[in-house]
Amino acid sequence: MPKLPHPSGREMLRFLERQGYVVLHVRGSHHYCAKGARKLSVPVHGRKEIRIGTLRNLIRSMELSAEEFVSLWND
Repeated sequence: MPKLPHPSGREMLRFLERQGYVVLHVRGSHHYCAKGARKLSVPVHGRKEIRIGTLRNLIRSMELSAEEFVSLWND
């Protein structure tokens, strides 16, 4: 299993936008994104990194494997 990056919420939003996700709305510090029927909630707390469990859940919600995520992240 490859080592996962530790993105902040803002970095994760930029990555999702490159993958075709659109921010639907913001409620507090959570940004709600969608691509087709897939919907995600990304926590954005300043420059804090997304916790690893939350990141794994986002990757699972995007229907990607960890390897696929890392290769897309590095492109």
